Amino acid sequence: MTRWNLSIPDETDRLVRVFLARTGMKKGDLSAFVVDACRNEVLRRTVEEVQAQNAELSPEEAMRLADEAVAGIRATTS
Repeated sequence: MTRWNLSIPDETDRLVRVFLARTGMKKGDLSAFVVDACRNEVLRRTVEEVQAQNAELSPEEAMRLADEAVAGIRATTS
């Protein structure tokens, strides 16, 4: 496990800690909260990036490509 030493604005620290307390999470759950937030942000940015790269595709073409990819994976795992 890696340790991060982060500088967080006081207001953000208060907002997060109040939220954690209000939802019943304990002080030690801060790390889990940060991990979850980081993963969600990476996913969100990845989706935005993929959408921007494929903006010219029609929904039908995107579905066809997705179906081909799924079929290819299924063929290699069965």
